[in-house]
Amino acid sequence: MTQQVLIIDDTDINLILFGALVKKLEDCVGHTFSDARKALAWAQSNVPDLIIVDYMMPDMDGLEFIRQLRETPGRKMVPVLMITANDQKEIRYSALDLGANDFLTKPVDKVEFLARVKNMLHLNQARKQLADHASWLAGEVRKATKEIADRERETVFRLCKAAEYRDPETGAHILRMAHFSKLIARELGLSADDQQLILEAAPMHDIGKVGIPDRVLLKPGRLDPDEFEFMKQHALFGYELLKGSSSRVLQAGAEIAKGHHEKFDGSGYPYGLKGDEIPIFSRIVAVADVFDALTSARPYKKAWELEAAVDFLNAGAGKHFDPACVGAFLNAWEEVMDVRSKHQEELLSDTMPLE
Repeated sequence: MTQQVLIIDDTDINLILFGALVKKLEDCVGHTFSDARKALAWAQSNVPDLIIVDYMMPDMDGLEFIRQLRETPGRKMVPVLMITANDQKEIRYSALDLGANDFLTKPVDKVEFLARVKNMLHLNQARKQLADHASWLAGEVRKATKEIADRERETVFRLCKAAEYRDPETGAHILRMAHFSKLIARELGLSADDQQLILEAAPMHDIGKVGIPDRVLLKPGRLDPDEFEFMKQHALFGYELLKGSSSRVLQAGAEIAKGHHEKFDGSGYPYGLKGDEIPIFSRIVAVADVFDALTSARPYKKAWELEAAVDFLNAGAGKHFDPACVGAFLNAWEEVMDVRSKHQEELLSDTMPLE
């Protein structure tokens, strides 16, 4: 690969000499400029492999050239070899502060010139190779991270399938409420990462129902007080099932499972948390889950009309629900309708559909 060497000196004889020396090096092309400003413009449009610049020049000296070069995006690592006189130590100190990498003293020795230029070019080539390797490694890390994330999604999917086999209220319900949750999170201003996290974790909200006996879980009529107390345990069962994982998705799922039946006024379960004591993901899922449950037909009930379900949310704002979450949900109403249209009452497929 041809290496580009930029040479700046206001003395023509030096430009001719340095250009001829660079030409002797294998796979090197010299670009000579007597005007430092024109040389800077070239360096800002091209990325040289090495810059050789004299200090003493009219209009723009070597120090100012280096300063403006280093301010140019992508030029901080370009090696700079500065030519100074023997008695210009203060100039060298300033040049080092600005980003010069090495020096040659006048009069320039040809052997030393070639040696320093070759060494700096070799070092720059090694730096580029290291950067390329680092980029390759970063790509490998991204691939490995994606594989881990895909395995986590598969784990979520299989956990949700386990609940599906036990509870007739799952299926498309978990898809809709997960997407509703993401919309609420977005409208509340949560980060893109948190929006994706709640999308993937929300389906686990009722995973604890795997621990509820069929006689309670599948009872067609109203639960008696003892049965309802047992049913409420599913929140803690889900938390116990998911807690302690190193996965952010499962950690979030544990908190959602535990807190999505808490109520904003403190009358919920399992701990009677109130207001901001309830984790934000749990407050979001409470709105998404109840709305979809109300508007979905089940063997034991008819689906509510949308207007009635919205009235229920508004009436429960500040009591059952976080008012901010209700407002965020209604702000995204058109997209809520899109989600309902897209995810009908089909069962989950064998691939994770949370996208």
